[in-house]
Amino acid sequence: MKPSKIDNLIELLARLPGIGPRSARRIALNLLKKPDSLMRPLAKALVETADQIKKCEICGNIDTVSPCNLCEDNRRDQSIIVVIEEVGDLWALERAAVHKGLYHVLGGSLSAIDGVGPDDLGINQLIERADKDSTKEVVLAMNATIDGQTTAYYITDQLSECNVKISRLARGVPVGGELDYMDDGTLMEALESRQPF
Repeated sequence: MKPSKIDNLIELLARLPGIGPRSARRIALNLLKKPDSLMRPLAKALVETADQIKKCEICGNIDTVSPCNLCEDNRRDQSIIVVIEEVGDLWALERAAVHKGLYHVLGGSLSAIDGVGPDDLGINQLIERADKDSTKEVVLAMNATIDGQTTAYYITDQLSECNVKISRLARGVPVGGELDYMDDGTLMEALESRQPF
């Protein structure tokens, strides 16, 4: 039996991260119940966004213009660049409203196993940006994984010729965390990064 359009919709929704078959069916049902107020506007927004999406030529962000709105915002601190692996990391920092400077999205992390080398990431563009007089600090906000830390060390080495301060995000026990539930690596990092009280 040939799958119906509804089955196809459910299958496509289930491919999205964090959405399994059950959630996909619930989402499809909600869309089908409200075709004029929800389904058609969503379909229109998806098509328009797909047609207009661009990768920022400066920082690697995704926007409908290039340079992106963040790079073009003169109110942002031009002296600090936060380096992140993926656009989702940028969105998380913006949602938290904790950084008012610039960003640089690498597009992943170095990984010998996956065949991702320095030329596959936006590292060369970062070095060019960091070498400008306006840049005073580069903050490495890499994921706390082996690949993330390898990438951070590589970038630190590449930035050694630039006249910039290089820092990284603090690590350790999260707010509300209990020591009994922390892994050994987190506890070690927290103790080594301790600060005066």
